[in-house]
This record gives sequence, C-alpha cells and structure tokens, in this order.
Amino acid sequence: MSGERLVLLTGTDTGQTIPITDQVQIGRGPDNTLALDDPQVSRNHATVTLKNGIALLRDLDSGNGTYVADRRIIEYRLQHNDIIYLGQQQLRFEQEVSEKHDTSGVRFQSNEDESYQSNDAASMYQTFFQAPKKDSDTDALQQTERRLQAVYAANQIMASEQDLQKLFDRVMEQVFALVAAHNGVILLRDKTSGELIGEFIRSESDNEVTVSSTIVDRAFTKSEAVITVNAADDSRFESGMSIITQNISSAMCVPLLHQDEILGVIYVDNRGTTNAFVQSDLELLVALAGPAAIAIKNAQHVEALRQAYQDTLIVLANAIELRDHYTVGHTWRVTNFSIEVCKELGWSPEKLKEVQMGGVLHDVGKIAVDDAVLRKPDKLTDEEYEKIKVHPERGAQLLQDVEFLHPLIPYCLYHHERYDGKGYPYGLKGEEIPIEGRAVAVADTFDALTSNRPYRKGFDPEKAMSIIREGKGTQFDPVCVDALVRAYEKGNIDRILQDYYKKDEKSIACPFCSTFMRLPEGAEVGDTMQCEVCHRHVGLQFQNDAYYGRLIPKSTLRIPQPSSIISEADSP
Repeated sequence: MSGERLVLLTGTDTGQTIPITDQVQIGRGPDNTLALDDPQVSRNHATVTLKNGIALLRDLDSGNGTYVADRRIIEYRLQHNDIIYLGQQQLRFEQEVSEKHDTSGVRFQSNEDESYQSNDAASMYQTFFQAPKKDSDTDALQQTERRLQAVYAANQIMASEQDLQKLFDRVMEQVFALVAAHNGVILLRDKTSGELIGEFIRSESDNEVTVSSTIVDRAFTKSEAVITVNAADDSRFESGMSIITQNISSAMCVPLLHQDEILGVIYVDNRGTTNAFVQSDLELLVALAGPAAIAIKNAQHVEALRQAYQDTLIVLANAIELRDHYTVGHTWRVTNFSIEVCKELGWSPEKLKEVQMGGVLHDVGKIAVDDAVLRKPDKLTDEEYEKIKVHPERGAQLLQDVEFLHPLIPYCLYHHERYDGKGYPYGLKGEEIPIEGRAVAVADTFDALTSNRPYRKGFDPEKAMSIIREGKGTQFDPVCVDALVRAYEKGNIDRILQDYYKKDEKSIACPFCSTFMRLPEGAEVGDTMQCEVCHRHVGLQFQNDAYYGRLIPKSTLRIPQPSSIISEADSP
C-alpha cells in the first residue's frame, strides 16, 4: 500500500498534507515533523510510523492523550479516513485503497494462508460435551467430570448476575479460576460503529494490556476459537506482530455467540510460559463463553429496561421544569443534594440509585397545579399556597398505579412534612415521617434558599446553612441536617449550587438546568463540557461578545473514553 498521508483539518494550515514515508513525529515542539501550535498538545505528543504498508499511531505518554474517533489510544493501526484528535487539533489519515476496502472503515488483520489453523466455535461444544470413550481411564473420566462441574458452577454464578460490570467481573473470575491466564479482556461489539470496544480488563500486572488483533479478528469475524502456543514459532501468525513484541507465549480468543449474533469476544493470554494453554483449555473457554454470552445479552436487556425507566422518569421531571420555569433546575439540584445527604447517612449504592429517581420525581405532583399559581412571579397568597400544598398527594396518586414506582412514593409524598408535626399533607411528626421524606426535605429547602427567584435573590450558602441549622429539630430531622452539614464542609455541595460558579468570569449557565458551569482552562468555542448537576453535555458557543452553552444531543457526542487496552494493531 502506498500514498499514506496526514491531512490537517484544523488551524491556520487546514488542508496541509504531510506524506508518511517512514515516521512522522507530531507535537508542539519545533523539532517535530509536524509542529502544532496548541497548548493542549505535548511537546512530543505522538508518532505515525509506516512499515510494510502498516501505519501505526503511537501516543508518546502525552498529557492530554491521543484519540481516534471517541477512543483514547496507546497504540493503534490507522485505517483510511481515521480522524486523529490531539488537543484541539484534528488530522485525517489517508491512504490509497483498493476497491475491496471495507467501506465501513473497519478492517481486521488476518492471515488467510492455508496453513492457518482454527476451529469453529459452535462445533467445539460437541467435543467438550461428548460422552467419554469406553476405554477412557479413570483420570480422563475424572478430568471430564471436573470440567463439567466447573462449567455448571460458572453457569449458575453468571446466570444470577444482572449488572453488566459485575457480570464481566464474574465471567473473568471463572475464566482465571479454570485456565492459567495472566491477562483477560472482554470486548463487545459497539452497536453504532460495529467495532470491538474493550469493556472489561483483568490483569495480574499494572501495565497496559496488549491484545493481538489477528487473534481477536479471527475469533470475531469467523466465529472461530483460536489458540496459539509458543507464538514466536507459530506459523499461523505473521512475524513482527504484537503477540511477539509483547512476549505473549500463549493466547486464546473465543467468540461470544448468542443465537446467530456475535456479541464480542473473550481473550486471554499467558506471558512467559510456553504451552500454557492446550486444546482442552480452548474447549473449556468456549464452554464458558456460551453461558457468558447469554448472561451478557440478558444483562444488556435489563440495562436497556433500566435506562428506559430512567428516561421515562426524566421526561416526567422535564414536564415540571417546562411548566415551572421560575424554578428551573430545582429538580436536578434537589436530587444531587439529596444524594449527598444520603451518602453521609451511609445508604447503599442501590438505595442511592433509588434516591436519584426519588429526587427526580419529588415534585411531579406539580403537574396538577394551575399555571396561574405555579408560574406566578410574586409571593403566593394564602389561598394560592393551599393549592400548591396538594402537589405531594397528587404526585403519590400519579405513581401509585405503577408497581415499580412504589418505592419512590415516600420521596414525593413526605418531603413537605416537618419534624415538629407542622408540615403537610398529614402533619406527621419526628420518625413518623419516612426517612426518604426527611432527607429530601432538607435538600429541597436548601435549594430553595440558595436559588434565585423572580421576587428575591438566593441566599449565600453560609447564610442558607445557618437557616437550616436553626431549623434542626423543628422543621428538619437533626440527623439529616448533620448529614447536609458534613457534606457541605467536605466541599461536596458547592458544585451543585446554582450560582456557585457565577462569580467566576469564566463560566456559563447550563441551558438545561440553569446551574452555572466553570469553563476549564484553555476552553475554546466548540468544546464539549458536562454539567455536574443535570449531567447534560453542553457545547461552548460565543456570540454578541459573550459565551453561552448549547445542549448537544447524545447521538452527536464525541466523548473520549480512556482505555488501557492496546487492541487495534499488530505492532511491526
């Protein structure tokens, strides 16, 4: 392959072409082949090396990382039209390609030579589960029994887990218990790009894990189980590949097959031990991959349902935010304050997820309040206040017909009860009030005190905290007040405050929740930031001599995802 080149897509030299004949060094320093005037680019940032028609991009331990598309790379085999991101600079890699080039931009390195050995993964079940031969000795029978018991036990363990990350950990735990692996990686197919993305890594060292793309590609594209023993002498793999340069003595990779779908692969290797894996190990890995694929698919379905559940609740919360524009962002700030309070109360991660959803829906009953009352810019009359006071019960009524929303009712129904019994709707007192309501009550009032309203400016947080302390034991549960105070003193509250960063000249208001966001050092127009309160992604814009934020749809985001897997190329 010839004609490899880099094309500048940003800066004053946009369109400039840099031919790649041997090596191009990229960085901020003037001694680089390509010098980029960008403070976010390291002095010696990255190199692109061309050898035997393979263009390899390497990061030189840069401060801000090197990205291809949305993935942070250490070492990456460049493909035609790959976009490289270094700081604020963008480069496109181009090369002359034949008509047979994969137009999807994904190309897998594999050896199609007839000497290449591989096994169909599906057929290996027959080998693993076949009945022992009549003349098998006692040791062979016991070995078969142990393998079957191990797969059965692993299946039981994996089938009981629905959280994806915990499932990955359990899958790899079983693999390491049954084969002599030093490194293990689970890579899953990205639904959008079709590429394999590293989802889980287990390693016995602190170094980055390098996987052989030849082995991975063969398993993924051909649905084959691949094993290499003593890779330096293995004729199946080309010389100079990563399995040699990374001192991988033995490696295995098998596909994760669910019905007719290939979800991804499981890859393991052993470094320094020749013949660490044998054929029976490969059969065992295939047998583990089967139930693992089913469990992963089920967990993905559960995760999709959870996401749909959360998205539905957020839609309900957004309905309130759109109607009550005078308190925009209140829902999200109360949610975050409540989480910090409950963290200090020692609640479990699962319970904190409930707090998040309960906080999102705590004011959902305001849907039933007239616009004339809800959107009034002045203080409410006593009659109007009575109309507002119906919203906790209305919210509970909205949720009561949906069983899986029942745990969220206390957050909605009791957050206006007072510890001294003078609250509403029921006038409950002390610990008669469910703890969920007591926790949200403190968070709700603190946001009301610190946020701006049309008829008054929000209090300074110190003043608001003083008012909260004064209400300890009367308006508020003392335990919840103490929890809020601890969170505040630890600095976990400041970032949530509506106007905390407004004092900073380098800040913008989140267009979704109105909370001010601090601009990071060196931020430029077009940069993407994430609001710490509502977690929406915001693009930095500039118009009429002022900076402002614009919401970015999820489908258009390019979010760098640092990875410790070097998985894209076989090193020349």
